[in-house]
Parts: sequence; C-alpha cells; structure tokens
Amino acid sequence: MARPTTAKLDQARIRAAALALVDAEGLEGLSMRRLATALDVSAASLYFHYATKDELLEAVAADILAKVDTSAFSSGWEPGVRAWARSLRAALAAHPRLVPVLSHAPGRRADALQRADDIQGGLVAAGWPPREATMIGAAAKYLVFGAALGSFAEGFAADPEVYADRYPHLGQAHRLAARAAEVDRESFDFALEQLIAGLRARYAREMS
Repeated sequence: MARPTTAKLDQARIRAAALALVDAEGLEGLSMRRLATALDVSAASLYFHYATKDELLEAVAADILAKVDTSAFSSGWEPGVRAWARSLRAALAAHPRLVPVLSHAPGRRADALQRADDIQGGLVAAGWPPREATMIGAAAKYLVFGAALGSFAEGFAADPEVYADRYPHLGQAHRLAARAAEVDRESFDFALEQLIAGLRARYAREMS
C-alpha cells in the first residue's frame, strides 16, 4: 500500500493554519514551532516561506483585509463610507483575536495603501477637502475598531437578580447577552448612520 502523502507546503497553507491557530487560541497561541507541529513539518521549512512570525501575521492580515470593499465609493461618498465600514467590521468580527494585527496602519503594504488611496480618492472626488477626507477615514476606522474590541451586549450578566432593586434603569439588561450579535450589529449600524448623517449636514453646509 502506498504511503499517504503530505500536502505540499506553500504559503497559502501556512497562512490558513496560522489563522486557525490564532482564531482558536489567540495571538499568544501562535509560534512558528507550534505552527510547524500543526502542519507536520519542520520549523525550518516555515522560515523558507516567511522570515519571521510578524511577516507571516502581516500576510494573514492582508488575506483578511482583501475582503474589505471600497468599490462603492464610485457611487458616491455616502455609499462608499457605508459599504467600506460594514465590510471592515465584518472582516474584524470574523477574526476578533487578530484585531490587534488588523488595526495596524497601512505601512508599506501595497494592498492596504491601495484601499487607503481608494477611500481618500473617493472622498476627495465627491468634493471633500483632502484634510477632511483624511479625518472622515480616521473617524470611520475609530468607529469600526472600537466596535471590534468587544461586545457591548455580552458585557451584561444574564441573571436578572444582578440588576434588581439596585439598578432600576437596567431592568432588561439581563436579556442583552442572549441577543448579543443582533444588539451589537444594530448598535454599530446606528452609530455609523449617525456619523454619516452628521457628515451629510456638514457636506451640505460646505457645498452650498
């Protein structure tokens, strides 16, 4: 009987295994030695593809952020900001333990710089002054990454006795955790729409 063959080691397989480790155990659970064990290869073979763990994590981050949508800026600044912010939040929500890496500035990565250029270009093309376009991009990222840091709804205990008598305005807080995904999603959308509404009013004043 022929011996089973090990799947060819390539960069895509390495990144997928690294992401699986981080998703399961957090960034502290990823080391090149542990990753080599998971892939049934030697640690030295990993370094042939990625010189350092940080380089590998940047490549994993690039894979995730490649799903972020900036194409809607071609339809205007409002749909552009909305689609970009929502798709960025979805990417972060899918891999919350990787958020510290995903939050890095674009640096010199061509893919990240292209997205930043798309956002800045879309806002400026719509009439926003370059300085304000930069601040809009920053404000939206603050909102998204703030939402990604943790669940608001899951922060409340499911035991109604925690709130009884002592916190009269939190009488329904024990219900939040069971609907965490819904509450967090709708709260993010509410905040995003308030940001866009404020920008819309400012835009109307500046363009009049």
